Amino acid sequence: MRAKRLLPALALATIAALVTGCMQARSPATGRTFMTPVSESQEADIGAKEHPKIIAEFGGVYDELPALNRYVDSVGQFVAATSERPEVKYTFTLLNSHEINAFALPGGYIYITRGLLALAVNEAEMAGVLGHEVGHVTGRHTAERIGAAQQAQAGLMIGTLLGAILGGEQGAQMAGSLGSELAGGYLGQYSQSQEFEADSLGVRYLKRATYDPQAMASFLAALNAHTRLQARLAGNEAAADAYNWKQSHPRTPERVQQAIAQAGPADPNAMLARNEYLRQIDGMLYGDDPKQGIVRGRDFLHPDLRFAFTVPQGWRIKNQPDAVIAQGQNGAMIFDLAPGNVGDLATYVQSQWNAKAKVENVQRINVNGMEGATGTTRGSINNQRAIFRLLAVRFVDNKVYRFLFAAPESAFNAQEGNFSATANSFRQISAGETAGIRPLRIRLVTVKAGDTVEGLASRMAVEEAKVEWFRVLNRLDDGQPLQAGQIVKIVGY
Repeated sequence: MRAKRLLPALALATIAALVTGCMQARSPATGRTFMTPVSESQEADIGAKEHPKIIAEFGGVYDELPALNRYVDSVGQFVAATSERPEVKYTFTLLNSHEINAFALPGGYIYITRGLLALAVNEAEMAGVLGHEVGHVTGRHTAERIGAAQQAQAGLMIGTLLGAILGGEQGAQMAGSLGSELAGGYLGQYSQSQEFEADSLGVRYLKRATYDPQAMASFLAALNAHTRLQARLAGNEAAADAYNWKQSHPRTPERVQQAIAQAGPADPNAMLARNEYLRQIDGMLYGDDPKQGIVRGRDFLHPDLRFAFTVPQGWRIKNQPDAVIAQGQNGAMIFDLAPGNVGDLATYVQSQWNAKAKVENVQRINVNGMEGATGTTRGSINNQRAIFRLLAVRFVDNKVYRFLFAAPESAFNAQEGNFSATANSFRQISAGETAGIRPLRIRLVTVKAGDTVEGLASRMAVEEAKVEWFRVLNRLDDGQPLQAGQIVKIVGY
């Protein structure tokens, strides 16, 4: 959702920076030539204009641990200095997001999330991710994609500026939603070659910086294991291997194999810096930031805004900086804050929430003593006919919050009870209740003789799959024993 909202601003910034017609350019990293309308100075201008928007869209800068920000920047600058474009002014930003993500904007703006740092187990893995993103900058991949988009179809230019999102699906979704199948497929294939090239360049920079290049492969393997575990817990394990030929980023197993082949034999003296890395992330937030609300099983609680609600049994919640998304079998929900000042709620639901929607059965309701209004409209989701319930509630601070529920036409009546229960669970929480909401954090434990995976995993403050999460976060294959003196991560308070 955040990516799609960024598109209009990114497109305007890009178009404003473009000159008429394409010119031949050269990739400083590989020597390849390509056609593009964007110069290197224009790349820097684009990155500078979009930098504050990216920070705002991805939860802000994670600045709770200033030493960690300095550490990320120092490793990034060290890796970038080994590249073919050391003269670029690189800006490395640690984002306050639990998502596992890293990406680059043109002009040397590189982003990494605390969620990614929580998954990595050593400095070399973080350096590999940063090196991959530096590779997108040194390869001038954004400029190249803009040129390819202009040649394929002018309208597709809008979707080229989100950078290269590590393992991301958003680029594929954008390309698929814009323009023709032919042009979208061309760009999808083209982006795959860029991703492989960025992996190759990342390995190159790891070697030059004296890190173990195998760290690139080990992190991608961990990303694959993390994705599989999430998919299994969501009851959709098959989705972990789903692959569409138009996808803009190669699937993780393929990238692992290519990275391993490119890395070659490990240098026995190459640097991993495991313990130093773990000490740097000790105490870092894990999962949701209370400032953005916290998910606890089926409950979503926002201690700063003092509200909470509960989703139906079997539904899973995904917390975004500007919305909460929940989904279950045959039902889904988006919860957010209505923009601007809202007057009469029934009028708002009828015609102002979505002026193009034909909203029916509008009625005023009461939600735990708060004024509300609701109505239904029809549409489609993934080419399947669906019914949507719009529900707005005026909270005690006069802000208006919105629930948008959706279900296939055939399942809507059966889901209405779930929708009603979720809406009626929306409530104000007391100061005492908010005081008891503590965020999760990465904590370090030194393994003692006799400690077991199961014993340490029992200390994980996660609600399910404690052993599996412990193994994924510490890169322990099934059956791999612990070693006395080894430092491991757990999720605690």
